Amino acid sequence: MNNIILVSVTVKEIIRKEWMFKLVGKETFTVGVSKTRATINIDAVSGFAYEYTLEINGKSLKKYMENRSKTTNTWVLSLGGTDYRVVLEKDTMDVWCNGEKMETAGEFVEDGTETHFSVGDHSCYIKAVSSGKRKEGIIHTLIVDDREIPEAVE
Repeated sequence: MNNIILVSVTVKEIIRKEWMFKLVGKETFTVGVSKTRATINIDAVSGFAYEYTLEINGKSLKKYMENRSKTTNTWVLSLGGTDYRVVLEKDTMDVWCNGEKMETAGEFVEDGTETHFSVGDHSCYIKAVSSGKRKEGIIHTLIVDDREIPEAVE
């Protein structure tokens, strides 16, 4: 049987292969600027029923997302009819917007820090303040054009 495997992420084609495929198996590819390793596993469940699972860096998608939510903050917003996804990597304080690493400027302020950047002609910053509670740690808030943006629930 001659078929094509096609994997796309947010409308960007990641991998396309024409292949004589076995109905079960796995396909490994990379995703994003950081070239994160991803694998699609195809397993026979019964008869002609198949189960597809996605692993990211060797973890199930669910486990990967749980771990990722601990190390990042994500905001989704619309500016001038364009949708944006802003991600803060808490361990490095890198800011990403729609997959592109942003140029930032850090500033110490009275109650914490602010990481300034721009999205188009919009002024943005992420404010980091202590929660005052050891378990909660630092609270990050995205401000765009002097308006607080709620964090995305993923």
